[in-house]
Amino acid sequence: MGMLDGKVAFITGGARGQGRAHAVTCAREGADVIITDVLDQLPSVAYKLADQADLDETVRQVQAHGRRAVAVRADVRSSPELDAAVAAGIAEFGGIDILIANAGIWTLGSFWELPDEQWEEMIAVNLTGVWKSARAVAPHMIERRAGSIVVIASVNGLEAGQYTAHYVAAKHGVIGLMKNIALELAPYGIRCNAISPGAIKTPMTSHQGALDMFAGHPGGTEDDMTQAGHHYTLLKGTSFLDPQVIADAALYLNSDLAAAVTGVTLPVDAGHLTLSGYNPVSTG
Repeated sequence: MGMLDGKVAFITGGARGQGRAHAVTCAREGADVIITDVLDQLPSVAYKLADQADLDETVRQVQAHGRRAVAVRADVRSSPELDAAVAAGIAEFGGIDILIANAGIWTLGSFWELPDEQWEEMIAVNLTGVWKSARAVAPHMIERRAGSIVVIASVNGLEAGQYTAHYVAAKHGVIGLMKNIALELAPYGIRCNAISPGAIKTPMTSHQGALDMFAGHPGGTEDDMTQAGHHYTLLKGTSFLDPQVIADAALYLNSDLAAAVTGVTLPVDAGHLTLSGYNPVSTG
């Protein structure tokens, strides 16, 4: 038996990376899934975002576990698109038990050099998009008097980060939003929690601009990324983590094992937040 047998999970940003890990893990544990992604390039994002082929592959992997998937192109900045995705999922599966608000972007720039558009796009996707996603499912969950919402924050929701003031602001906001969602939905039997990932290896963090930042010079490589990761984490042998570790944390929070857990932020960072900053001893 799976930990989510008979459940239906709604996952934003589900076409690849952490989103795919969430979708496949939910399916493996017995849930049907509704997967959304923007499937378009955003002006402020330098790396390639997910496309239809990525979304199709996530659906294929879900179906390989014998579960059903509804895949919808939807931008978390658009309430009509999210509402349509929720309606499509309810029409297909009869209800939604879980929301994993995962969609997000990551861009770089000193705060005083950020164009208005870059700041506003970050907040719109990473903070307002989480609110709109939760708002889209909340009335249905309230009607059913049950549900679990997991929002994906970041360790940068708990600390500062170089060249990421806009990202840090959004993720701090996500954690505050989570607490209020937990507060307001508790009377209806609905839980809400946040996960704060540390360094996770996904297309969002392994594009050339990111590799150059990790290396400290142009022409950065994945080896540079791995070495930088060894100084970001605390646990021996760790560097950038696989997205599966975040999916496993969400599985716990969405399962009956966490039936009494709401309003918490769970860091999954190989001990990063225990450090006072840069780890002078490589974990490699």
